[in-house]
Amino acid sequence: MCSYIVEKAALVGSAKGRKGWMRIDTANVYYDHPYYSTLDHVLAIDFTNEGEGGRDRVAIELSADSARALVDRILAALASGQIAHGSLAPEKTLVAAE
Repeated sequence: MCSYIVEKAALVGSAKGRKGWMRIDTANVYYDHPYYSTLDHVLAIDFTNEGEGGRDRVAIELSADSARALVDRILAALASGQIAHGSLAPEKTLVAAE
């Protein structure tokens, strides 16, 4: 049974979809049965621009382990990038995600 529980995140960014680059303002995140993947359950993220009607989207479906590894790598990239660009002190990079 699908839960249809969706977590929404407001974003400022861009994504490359089937028509090329587009602005995105929302990520719809959920863990449920996939549309395309052969896995039983996936973490799915749909990136869209709700401000422009949300018709176009970029979607991903990841295994739970892949999603956790991606979260770790995102946090590591943010930390090292902010240190390299001088916008964050090194001791503040080990803050755990809530």
